[in-house]
Amino acid sequence: MTLLLDGDVQVNIECTVTLTSGPLSAPNAEPVQLAPERQEVAPALALFGATIVSSVAFKSGALRLVFDTGTHLNVKPDSQFEAWSTCGPDDLRFACLPGGGLSIFR
Repeated sequence: MTLLLDGDVQVNIECTVTLTSGPLSAPNAEPVQLAPERQEVAPALALFGATIVSSVAFKSGALRLVFDTGTHLNVKPDSQFEAWSTCGPDDLRFACLPGGGLSIFR
């Protein structure tokens, strides 16, 4: 799944994504799993036109994006693949390393 953002920024997600309405820890979060091999993207359509209000790339390699709609998108590291990567302005790139960890480069 690829998210194209304003300012020529894109987020490429190669592994399972968890979408929730509110934080994962919320009692009514009702997580929805989107796995790339199933190509079920209908729940992600709710992100179309939404604005990211918070983004965190953790040292562990996990990624959390929070949208103005209240939707949270979470990606955990994968043991074999880069779970996600970004390409931003001025060629600044972030990537989740296979097995976890975060890489930042230009």
